[in-house]
Amino acid sequence: MARPGGLAETAWVAAAAANPVTVSPLPGTLDASPATQISFLGARGSSVADVRVVGSRSGVHDGVLRKYSTGTGESFLPSRPFAEGERVTVSARAAAGSARGREARSTFTIAYQAPVAQKPFPQNPGDSAAVQHYSSAPALAPSNVTITTPARAGAAAGYLLLAPYQGRGAPGPMIADQSGGLVWFEPLPAGQAAANFEVARYRGAPVLAWWQGHILELGFGQGEEVIYNSSYQHVASIRAGNGYQADLHSLKLTPQGTVWMDAYDPVRMNLQASGGVAGAVLSDSVIQEVDIKTGLVMWEWHALGHIPAAESKNPLPASSYPWDYVHINSIDTGSHGDVLLSFRNTWSIDDVDIHSGGIRWRIGGTRSSFRLGPGATFFWQHDATFQPDGLISLFDNGSDPAEEKQSRGLVLSSVARTHTVTLAKELVNPERNLLASSQGNAQALPGGRWLLGYGGLPNFTEFDAQGHVLLDGTLGTGVQSFTARLAPWVGRPVTAPALAAQPTAGGVRVAMSWNGATEVASWRVLAGASASTLAPVASARKSGFETIVVAPSAGPYVAVQALDAAGRVLGVSATGKA
Repeated sequence: MARPGGLAETAWVAAAAANPVTVSPLPGTLDASPATQISFLGARGSSVADVRVVGSRSGVHDGVLRKYSTGTGESFLPSRPFAEGERVTVSARAAAGSARGREARSTFTIAYQAPVAQKPFPQNPGDSAAVQHYSSAPALAPSNVTITTPARAGAAAGYLLLAPYQGRGAPGPMIADQSGGLVWFEPLPAGQAAANFEVARYRGAPVLAWWQGHILELGFGQGEEVIYNSSYQHVASIRAGNGYQADLHSLKLTPQGTVWMDAYDPVRMNLQASGGVAGAVLSDSVIQEVDIKTGLVMWEWHALGHIPAAESKNPLPASSYPWDYVHINSIDTGSHGDVLLSFRNTWSIDDVDIHSGGIRWRIGGTRSSFRLGPGATFFWQHDATFQPDGLISLFDNGSDPAEEKQSRGLVLSSVARTHTVTLAKELVNPERNLLASSQGNAQALPGGRWLLGYGGLPNFTEFDAQGHVLLDGTLGTGVQSFTARLAPWVGRPVTAPALAAQPTAGGVRVAMSWNGATEVASWRVLAGASASTLAPVASARKSGFETIVVAPSAGPYVAVQALDAAGRVLGVSATGKA
């Protein structure tokens, strides 16, 4: 999407653009963390030397340089933190790729941190009847998944990826088939939740990735990003850098072995000039790219200083209650050294130049770079994503408070000549009046299909290329799921199948399941007078997450085998006694 004349750049954005490499905290940052490192990001083969870091109160800072695993620069790690409120000046000799070294500079200010109450988000009691239970897997108790419109001809192949929390069921990442049947669930510790659950790629292989942590009453999360492999084994936990905690709103793995994430940083500010109080607390939105292997911060950007407080649609509190003035909720990288950010509380999506930190263009809000055509205006939106041919998709919540009657999926197109954004596609469920006050996403699927997740409602709907409903469903009463996604997945757990056997009149009732196994087609029941004399006594096609068979009694010892479509044994349970 071309820049239509641009937004006014400040002197410090111009100074950042003149650097031979990108230095973070970017020049002019108003609220850097006292625990910040100094990041130097450039082309492959970039090198840094002669780093000098001076705080206006804390003086000269020693430290060490650590290289990124991507080979695109390095971070200077100060040996001690900076002082709150001080100005920090940075100079270094940096060479981008094979170019000769040139001086790189940055000057930024350290924030006055404002620790906030760790009060959890209020719990919705939900409905105890809307919870799944299995005798062979009693530790799994997620929300029900109810399909209200069964998958129609033309629906995309794959599994639903949901992360239910709230309500009576256990929170955690969940995979379900398109009939609503459970495939895999990972119950989380009490008080924790998951968000942004998706199939991604890491080190060339498909993985499951999600955010995990605590959701605060203030409307943001504190946690980390988690990666599991196709055997449901933990691969990595990724934390935000510079003293922050990863927020729940965005997670994006890259082929280079990095992750884009966000964090919320409450800082003390005087907001009297904006109509607030002198001792106010503002929750800034912070964006980071982190090197997964080393944990180093490669790039960091703060909304404060780039987006004026006057652009917020969130009313300024008349107290010191933390003011979430922009509310970052999605990140997507572009192909021109830019990153697309969605800010719920300014009703805008902003394209940021990674090198300078300046805003290249903005759609929506009070200072849109484009005129918005009929139907293209959005409110309280989520999940702004670049699409092929210069298009941008997003989930238009339209609420909270309500500005529209229904939430929509939008695909927007720009006309550079007229500086206009037009509505290329609108997705609205005609069978339900769905208005999501929070969360949500719009996922592009193969063949022009789309999946909308309605976040806090929590419904999900798949559409064909013409906007007709192909699949519709919902989680249990009072449950929420930040996103809903659909993707192919092959799960091969290293755990064994599970069973629960109970004697019945003339036989034994055997319930069997295998959490996460996607290739099971049928089950075989083995029984015998001892664990060493087991023999087949019954078989059955797989039926949902848990298959139940009443087998003739052939001894008190029982085991089950999981078979694939060709009849090969995929796994064998431990032997139990009925």
